[in-house]
Amino acid sequence: MGSLIDELQRREATAREEAEELRGRIGQLAERLAGVEERLSRLVITRETVEEVLNGSGAEATPATVVPDGAAPSRPGHLSAVGVLAVPPWRPGVEASVLPEAYRDLLEVAEDAGRPLRAGQIAAAAGLSTDKAKVEGLRSKLKRLVERGWLAEAGPGLFTLPARTDAAEVAKPG
Repeated sequence: MGSLIDELQRREATAREEAEELRGRIGQLAERLAGVEERLSRLVITRETVEEVLNGSGAEATPATVVPDGAAPSRPGHLSAVGVLAVPPWRPGVEASVLPEAYRDLLEVAEDAGRPLRAGQIAAAAGLSTDKAKVEGLRSKLKRLVERGWLAEAGPGLFTLPARTDAAEVAKPG
């Protein structure tokens, strides 16, 4: 009987090592994805600025959106609302009203909860779909808010407002 237990322990250790290796690779890919998304956002903003300059448009810039390949802008000179929205970094004195409404809603959920929540819990509280794919998309938004200082990650996958004296002001929707 001892050899069966030894074999199970060996297999368990092997599976544990493989899981750790995969977690490490996922972390590396997540960092790489964040970098590519940031670069993409900068490129979109640069392209839009160049188009405005070349077209002689003096119109104020609107939040940048990324139009998926093959999709056309909704109107000439305007991009559709589909895609990635630019989220400015948080700094003292900046209110949540500068964020797109979808992001303000996420901050409001975090404020109302008063404790760290997982992406699925935030989706449910915000009235969003809790389908796995939709929650993954929401997790990307939450990570973007963390990267830009609007939210904090209290632990792996646990999102909350950052610990600062003006945290209540951060979550106030415009």
